[in-house]
Amino acid sequence: MRLYPTEHFVQEYEQLSQQLQKKTDKAMRFLLQNLRHSSLKAKKYDEKRGIWQARVNRNYRFYFLIKGNTYILLEVKLHPK
Repeated sequence: MRLYPTEHFVQEYEQLSQQLQKKTDKAMRFLLQNLRHSSLKAKKYDEKRGIWQARVNRNYRFYFLIKGNTYILLEVKLHPK
């Protein structure tokens, strides 16, 4: 599998603190290793559009699509509670 960050994802990522960027990078490594990695808690977010959600930390999530052997990274943002 490989990662393909959209322009929107990159813009949001660049606005994160350095600490959150490092945590996001770590989550991406876990995603590449195993979609079902326990710390990601990955799940379908929008079944109709095929969007997945996974954890960066307690407060942040990233959203992505799976197309063939590619994770298309859509956004990374504060998780509404």
